[in-house]
Amino acid sequence: MHGTEWIVDAQGCSADALCDMRCLSALFAQIVEDLGLRTIGEPHWHQFPGTGGITGLCLLSESHLTCHTFPEFGSLCMNLFCCVPRERWEFESQLAARFSARSVRVSSIERQYDCSFAAAGALGTGGKNK
Repeated sequence: MHGTEWIVDAQGCSADALCDMRCLSALFAQIVEDLGLRTIGEPHWHQFPGTGGITGLCLLSESHLTCHTFPEFGSLCMNLFCCVPRERWEFESQLAARFSARSVRVSSIERQYDCSFAAAGALGTGGKNK
């Protein structure tokens, strides 16, 4: 069994869009819908004074979806971790359309859950390394 974590960096974004809570909320809602994710409560948002950057967090049954915007740099950073396999979302085209991103870099990490490690007694140290 494995999950996937996507780390997304978008550059050249519209500063106005990066300060728009509705744009980010719609982005989260679309990702959740398209990937069939299940939210735990409502997303939590914070808009910073000054530059107007926004941080968002959505807890998921499958883990989490987060973002942080830097309007002063035209940058949006996202992280999506799904602890069960999901199809890759179209980050590049979606962020280009929604935020006018000129460059989107997506990295992914496959997270393996190896039950044999726990079964061998390696976790019997109370969470401390041997």
